[in-house]
Amino acid sequence: MKVAYIFATQRHTVSYVLGQMILPQLEDDRHGAQVVGMFFFEDNNYVLVKGNPIGARLVKVAKEKGILLMGCDRCCYEREIADLLFEGVQIGCFPDLYGALAGNPPDQVITL
Repeated sequence: MKVAYIFATQRHTVSYVLGQMILPQLEDDRHGAQVVGMFFFEDNNYVLVKGNPIGARLVKVAKEKGILLMGCDRCCYEREIADLLFEGVQIGCFPDLYGALAGNPPDQVITL
């Protein structure tokens, strides 16, 4: 099964759910589903900023496994972090996400 994650909620989503649950499973090849993409809203985008330790691990795994990482364009520009993101992280809106995942669409989209 292929999944895509949308990180929309603020409280502990990235630091706990991604950093301590999903990411370790991906690193250990025991997540149980193929992750094809992750889309970040609001302050969750800060994980994608160069220097963030969770982000560094995430980018490494994403490159190894072909996982799309995308930050919400409006969120990144409003927070003035668009130019600070890790290399390879895309910025866009839902139409961009749909296009980026069209060649490898998820079976399920999970919003956290």
